[in-house]
Amino acid sequence: MAPGSWSLPLVALLATQHVRAVDVSWHAPSATEINDLDRVLNGTGVYGFIFDSSKNPNKDYGQYNWCNMPHVRKREYPRASKEYELQYVEVIHRHHKRTPYADNTFPVESYPWDCSDQGLYYYGQPMSGHKSTDVYWEGFENPINPFQVKGFKGTCTFPQITKEGLDDSWQHGRDIYDVYYGLLRFLPKRFDSKKVTYRVTTNVITSQVAGMLIDGMYSPKQDIPVKVESETTDSLEPSYSCPKSSALFSDAKSDPDTTWAAHLSKAKSLFEKLDAISGVSPGDSSWHSSFDHYFDNLSARLCHAKSLPCNIEDPSKCVTREMADTVFRLGQFEYSYIYRDAPTSLAASTASLGVWVAELAQHIRDQVAGRDGQMLYRHNVAHDGSLSRLLSILQLDVMVWPGMGSEVVFELYRKRGGRRGRDQEHFVRVLFSGQVMRSSNPDLGALDMIPVSTLLAYFDGLVGEKAKLVPKLCKE
Repeated sequence: MAPGSWSLPLVALLATQHVRAVDVSWHAPSATEINDLDRVLNGTGVYGFIFDSSKNPNKDYGQYNWCNMPHVRKREYPRASKEYELQYVEVIHRHHKRTPYADNTFPVESYPWDCSDQGLYYYGQPMSGHKSTDVYWEGFENPINPFQVKGFKGTCTFPQITKEGLDDSWQHGRDIYDVYYGLLRFLPKRFDSKKVTYRVTTNVITSQVAGMLIDGMYSPKQDIPVKVESETTDSLEPSYSCPKSSALFSDAKSDPDTTWAAHLSKAKSLFEKLDAISGVSPGDSSWHSSFDHYFDNLSARLCHAKSLPCNIEDPSKCVTREMADTVFRLGQFEYSYIYRDAPTSLAASTASLGVWVAELAQHIRDQVAGRDGQMLYRHNVAHDGSLSRLLSILQLDVMVWPGMGSEVVFELYRKRGGRRGRDQEHFVRVLFSGQVMRSSNPDLGALDMIPVSTLLAYFDGLVGEKAKLVPKLCKE
């Protein structure tokens, strides 16, 4: 769909809402070293990004850290001026660091990965009646089983949130609580389900994070429900069927006259070196249609202080840090291209995350109208695909691959003295990595106290109120 065709639904919508027209067309991101292919291929390092530690330096807090992205924290939190009163907060963030997905492991890995320092708890329990014993999975290697798994030997599941990722999740929760209760006295001191809710996807790693994060926030004595939608229609992951979005993402990568095609062509020698070390077949298209697989494999090692891999038969042939850094630069380039640089990225992301965006818009709308009960805070634990699409929809000015724990916060404010229910007296601030987000869209710009009517008109123009445009957007 051409960018200009998005304006037609918006015109009709605005005619009934009596708000000014908002630009909903695609705007290119800033040109930086991240999306400059020549600099990506010929550069060194990774722009000062961190890939080997969960520690975020206090001096440069906000610096990109793949292993543990910056988030709202009391020390750096940008407080709003006193004329604004915080009314509602909604958070969406990626799960924290984990083992790689099984599909992203080499056919044979040169060392094992042990996860005996944690338990993955899986059990059901009646809401009344008998109690369940806390049962956790204890991974083991079966010496009798002649069928061996590919990839890492050891006791881990691929993926699972690691002990270090669980600790990061707990600290993330504590930092959020320290800001919104400790600093602002906005959240309730103790958990209150009428005021605070949590949501996860059907991928269990989000629940692994949620349990730790909730304890970091509230250390509750009672069991806490986390909302989860059907696996086939989940809007948060997102997993609902959207053929048009899939086609747009695919088409952006199949056009031969793009920087996407150029980057794969120019990176052939790097693929050949990596394949020779890893044992991955050069004919395996899933490993060579992007750098996603190698990126996940190598970054997971470094985030957990594991050595870069060497060839099983010739240990002198190893992936160097320079090779890994090139993979990381290419991965950043790919995410910028897929979700921001490609002109169809806005349409593709809007269709596939549009339902969740409509939910967010409705939460904000209900808050403005005083129809959201006592609710103060909603928290969504999601994936890089969720965050990437959201950043695409908000048209982040400098796109990056959302690292582990990447966070976007929507804060709804009303001006003190304003009358509740009047949208022109309500304003929204959006934080990414703990700081005000900047959009390439001129009507959004710095998302710092923009009128709520502007953001709602933008969302409604893209997906329709209550997602009414999304079914049509998803049809081929």
